Amino acid sequence: MNYEYFIAKRIVAGKVYKSSVSAPIIKIGIAAITIGIVVMMIAIATGIGLQQKIREKVIAFNGHVTIANYDSNNSQESMVPISKKQDFYPKFTSVEGISHIQAIATKLGVIRTEDDFEGAILKGVGVDYNWDYFKAFLIEGRIPDYTKERNEDVLISQYLANRLGFILGDRFQMVFAKKDLNKPPSIITYRIVGIYNSGFRDFDATYIIGDIRHIQRINRWDEDQIGSFEVFIEDFDDLEQMGIEIYKNTPSDLNTQTVSDKYFSIFEWIKIFDTNIYGIIGIMILIAGINMITALLVLILERTQMIGILKALGSSNWSIRKVFIYNASYLIILGLIWGNLFGLGLLFTQKYFKLFPLDPSVYYVTEAPVYINLGYIMALNFGTMIMCLLMLLVPSYVITKISPVKAIRFE
Repeated sequence: MNYEYFIAKRIVAGKVYKSSVSAPIIKIGIAAITIGIVVMMIAIATGIGLQQKIREKVIAFNGHVTIANYDSNNSQESMVPISKKQDFYPKFTSVEGISHIQAIATKLGVIRTEDDFEGAILKGVGVDYNWDYFKAFLIEGRIPDYTKERNEDVLISQYLANRLGFILGDRFQMVFAKKDLNKPPSIITYRIVGIYNSGFRDFDATYIIGDIRHIQRINRWDEDQIGSFEVFIEDFDDLEQMGIEIYKNTPSDLNTQTVSDKYFSIFEWIKIFDTNIYGIIGIMILIAGINMITALLVLILERTQMIGILKALGSSNWSIRKVFIYNASYLIILGLIWGNLFGLGLLFTQKYFKLFPLDPSVYYVTEAPVYINLGYIMALNFGTMIMCLLMLLVPSYVITKISPVKAIRFE
């Protein structure tokens, strides 16, 4: 029986592509696996990539958690100052998982030129500010240096620079209203030392980065008074729990707000990407599985006489089913190999050559970002393999219904 079983395996494997009926069906099955893997890899890589990029840009301007006065009322302008003399500053040691904390202040103002004006928010930062995000956004010039004396160097977005006709090195006036509206406004002449482009239009059209000491002087604050603290954590997945822990370890007169709560609509929108990814994976696996079921049924029908002979020689139903499942596994693996080659090729091409741009006003990024990780690639391949094989168990059950006598006579 083992000899006949070996011959049967060789027959199925060797002639599977030679039949005029099965050859196109088999090729369609392999193509379905290949296309399915490519589509799933693109869906996961771009979905997670978009989520990460959008999160990074929102966090760059706000931090993961904001600590401010309760009286701030979520205003874009720092209205009520808080002291930097806090137990959690400059190192938040009472909560594990915090990577950085920085003091900032914001002030609404109007950029004035000879023939135009534009409203903007000056975000005042100091020596503790983490410039890592803006180094990635910087497209021209340099990062301002606020470690020495107060200066008028600012970082402006490419969007505002183009809108107002500014270039690197230009100077402009920014007008700030005072609390007492009967007093004349403060006017500061700034110098552009760097131009950034985050690709996030809402923020690029709003923020100018400058020296926090200007805001302290305009608001008549002391040197240790600031608008709020921005806290950065190590793992975004722990954001909600970290927000609670940070709140428990801050004074009762201070409020905390996570970035996902502050920009609820944005983070709810990017959560939808997960649903889309799962939906695409499910559809693609279903299509690939159906195609492989069709291919397996065609193979079984073409080998009906062989199945009858093996049964007549004493082979069990399960041993014969395994012959066809093993060969179907070979076809699935073949499709996975081609799918990974095409899929990874497209992803790496997009990662390094940016072939597919996106509208930043809709997606907040200028090109489709991709996230490539060995973990999800291996899980996707193993998951597809297992699901397809499980789906093939049902059609292989047809073999048990084949009668040896009728099968041998089958033409």
